Amino acid sequence: MKTPTSPRIGLTTLGITMKSNLLRGFILFASLAALSEVRAQSAAVERLNRTNEAVAADNTTIQDSAMTMINNPLNHDFGSALNDPHGVVHDGKVYLFAGHDFSPDNPTFVMNDWWVWSSENLLDWKLESVLDPKDTYLKRPLTSCWAPYGAFRHGKCYFYFSVGGAQGGVVVGDSVKGPWRDPLGRPLIPKGYDADLLKDDDGEYYMVYGVWNYHIARMNEDMISFAEEPRLITINNPRGPYNLDGNNKERPTDDKPSLHKRNGIYYLSWSSFYAVSDSVYGPYEYRGTVIKPELLAPEYRKGNVWIDRHGNFFEFNNQWYYVVNDASQPGYKGVYRASVMTYLHFLDNGDMAPVRIDSLGVGQYNADGGRIEAENYFKAVRAEKRECPVGGFEMRSLTSGSELYYPNIHNIPANATLHVSLACGSAVDGAIEVRDGNPQGRLLGVLPVLNTGGWDTFQTATCTLNNEAGTSSLCFVVKTERDQEVVRLDGFSLTK
Repeated sequence: MKTPTSPRIGLTTLGITMKSNLLRGFILFASLAALSEVRAQSAAVERLNRTNEAVAADNTTIQDSAMTMINNPLNHDFGSALNDPHGVVHDGKVYLFAGHDFSPDNPTFVMNDWWVWSSENLLDWKLESVLDPKDTYLKRPLTSCWAPYGAFRHGKCYFYFSVGGAQGGVVVGDSVKGPWRDPLGRPLIPKGYDADLLKDDDGEYYMVYGVWNYHIARMNEDMISFAEEPRLITINNPRGPYNLDGNNKERPTDDKPSLHKRNGIYYLSWSSFYAVSDSVYGPYEYRGTVIKPELLAPEYRKGNVWIDRHGNFFEFNNQWYYVVNDASQPGYKGVYRASVMTYLHFLDNGDMAPVRIDSLGVGQYNADGGRIEAENYFKAVRAEKRECPVGGFEMRSLTSGSELYYPNIHNIPANATLHVSLACGSAVDGAIEVRDGNPQGRLLGVLPVLNTGGWDTFQTATCTLNNEAGTSSLCFVVKTERDQEVVRLDGFSLTK
């Protein structure tokens, strides 16, 4: 590995180099100031006395271990098969309320309790709590601890659980760690199971539950009773894992319904299938499935890819995710299931785009894997994800103060060349600072933003980063002299 050097700045497209005299006013000031900071940092690096061990390490190609880059299935280090996951975001963390299959040797489902796991980065998970069925109204062991869900309100955590395919209950704790108490001493849902909750924009909570046909009801403030009689939900023209052609009237959907809302649209989902409505009560119109076999990594295209996709959709750090059951990987089967997580994107018409499921998962990236899609960020500030005119998705509305975070990028070469596909239809120039980890992190490079001929005209801008080889976290910080959109990003790559 060479000693990090000052970044070189360039903009090329179709073999054409943009002339330096286009760097006017602000861009000159911003870039020169940033370059001065990088040069100062590089000088400090060069003054370091490097030991023989460090020199030897520099001459060795750094390879991330395969295990480091495996994030799907999520539970490869959970000690048991985590399944029926439900992601709930609270106080800067994602909480997975989940069940877990007890052993791969069991001939049928054996699920002895319920779990809550938490993570801030979607890579490292911590077990927060275990709910024992003996601590519920059951007062006894249970081997059918089916899908749970959680909610936070009034400084309490509410833990909703399914008692097999029969009924559902609720316990409450002062935190997600418990201790748990059953405030009712009886089922919340005497006939029904697999509950999910939606917190609407006005703060009201709605519960949906059931199998094949779903019911919905608004919750009381106490979160342990209904404010109204549950209503049957109408879904027009539904499909499901057992109803791909629409002709199965007995099993038209699936169990484990879920609700989420985005831009005024309510999404009712079951497995990977979903319907939409402008009213939480419906009626809902069937729209499709987010799983298409051809978009799954080859190792995930096994059997019926739509069966037992129980999970939910949630938003975290301005990014949407899909967490769901999976039994395709070695060591797992129908009664011993894993969970996987992937990014979720929305088409401009509001439909959910089909997802990609692979072993890399979320929260990390592989520079050796080629292009990293801009829309697969971990966190975004002052940014909007939209369909891209050249296909896929792009990041729009990027202006001064916009930030895009891409943590844990593995296999980055030393002093990497950053290639960014971008478009600019603005008369105002700008720059993208590439920072180490966050907007206050060490400056690694500066990418100029110049007019590319229109918002639909993408070109490749490049700069050389001042970085070491291995794994790094990059933060793109947009700078411009006016508070208006200055650039759109489609994707990027990192090469030697």
